[in-house]
Amino acid sequence: MRYRVLGGTGFEVSTYCLGTMMFGAVGNPDHQDAVRVIHAALDRGVNFLDTADMYSSGESEEIVGKALRDSHRRDATVLATKVYFPVGGEGPNRGGLSRRWITRAVEDSLGRLGTDRIDLYQVHRPDHRTDIEETLDVLGDLVDQGKILAFGCSTFPAEEIVEAHAVAERRGLRRFRSEQPPYSLLARGIETSVLPVAQRYGMGVLTWAPLASGFLTGAYRKGRPIDLTRGRAALTPHRFDPALPDNAAKLDAVEALVALADEIGCSLPELALAFAAAHPAVTSVIIGPRTMDQLDGLLKGASVVLTDEVLDRIDAIVPPGTDLYRADGAWQPPSLTRPALRRRPLEERAAAE
Repeated sequence: MRYRVLGGTGFEVSTYCLGTMMFGAVGNPDHQDAVRVIHAALDRGVNFLDTADMYSSGESEEIVGKALRDSHRRDATVLATKVYFPVGGEGPNRGGLSRRWITRAVEDSLGRLGTDRIDLYQVHRPDHRTDIEETLDVLGDLVDQGKILAFGCSTFPAEEIVEAHAVAERRGLRRFRSEQPPYSLLARGIETSVLPVAQRYGMGVLTWAPLASGFLTGAYRKGRPIDLTRGRAALTPHRFDPALPDNAAKLDAVEALVALADEIGCSLPELALAFAAAHPAVTSVIIGPRTMDQLDGLLKGASVVLTDEVLDRIDAIVPPGTDLYRADGAWQPPSLTRPALRRRPLEERAAAE
């Protein structure tokens, strides 16, 4: 396992980060088995764990807490979690990035994780209801209190990262030390601005969805039937239906990438993970196994390094900055999700005619 420094934090973390979204009700509900998977990853050199309070409504954090109950394991692990989504109930003021919610959520996460500090506390999505100054201010207070050691953001567009750093500099506040965006062979959009901006500000980057919702596992191939009634395909069939042009383009790219992987002597998942880790802005790549077999398969290629020739051939298959799909769960700004923000009032439009 290789290690890199996470931005300006001084934390030395493994190039593969163990994501724990699949531990709990939505993936592996067996706590003991999930703990065994976590321990196996730590024993094989992974020292970076990423979770979130909303994963299985807090159950993932509880499992991670059980796995790190031994103080030696906890001290050897860089522990990251996230805040934003409502957890533990419904109603106003539950969720978001307000001082009110963050101060409540961090205590809940510390309790579920069974620890006295969180190494990297990440805001899970942007929150346009809350002034970014308010969010940075409360996160800085948590650092001063020792409850968190550093903080970062997740799925922030480049312009929001720039704004956050500008506000931090102008107001003398602590700043985001990391960003967690989706990134894969089939979703390279962040190469255009997010990754260069992260480099400019000296931020660490831990990427998620390196296997592109399963397309880079080799499970979905051109010409083979895809069951749209089971698993992830049943939840979002529009992302897997091969009759749709976007999915056909993904399958075409997968065929070319499989051929390249075979030629250089690695598996498609190994190629996918090595690609994400090759970008100079990327600190660590999040892997999300559900079982021990999946962990073994993902860690098998931890030593794979891609040559410039191979990276050039990947660029020819999926050009830099190109998104062949939009990652599930990626944040979209209100300017896209709220039609009213893109339309003048009907009365004003009618008066102009």
